[in-house]
Order: sequence, then C-alpha cells, then structure tokens
Amino acid sequence: MDLKIAARMIAVVAIGAGLTAAISALHHEDGPEEVPFLRLRDPGGDPSLRALARCRDMGRVALDDPDCRKAWAETRRRFFGTDKPERPVTPKPGTDGAPSP
Repeated sequence: MDLKIAARMIAVVAIGAGLTAAISALHHEDGPEEVPFLRLRDPGGDPSLRALARCRDMGRVALDDPDCRKAWAETRRRFFGTDKPERPVTPKPGTDGAPSP
C-alpha cells in the first residue's frame, strides 16, 4: 500500500471520528439548565431591606404603593450618596489658576 493513500485514509477516519463526536455532543440534552436566581433570603434587621423585599414580592402592584416608592427613593439616596448636597465650586473671575505676572 502506498504511504500517501494510508495517510489519506487515516485523515478521513480522524475527521469522521471528530465530526461524529461533535454531532453527538450537540445532540446531548440534559434538559433546561438551572439558572441561579439571586434572592434576598434574610433581610436581617435592616427595615429598608425588608421593605425592598416586600416590594419585590408584590410585583407590578408595587409601582403604585407609596411605601415602595418611599423605600426606593431612600435606597437611591443612600446609593448615590446624596446626603450632603454639594455646591459646585466656581472660580473667581480673573483667576484661571495661572500665576500672576
């Protein structure tokens, strides 16, 4: 048998085995994958976390609930750190930071 023919036959068998393995891997079904769902299980002693958990469990009804709106506003205020409103510093006219001549 010629060496070139033997190499071609081995290559065809290897490619066929690779395709078979790829097709069988694609057809392997375990069912739907379980996606981890993050939930706040124990809000602890923080009343704002308990209020947020209650609003989360209410669903769309929470959009009209005044307690939920208040809890969301408090959470935004704490997250963005708007406890102390800061005024922007405006430079005095004629001072651009450069030394005087």
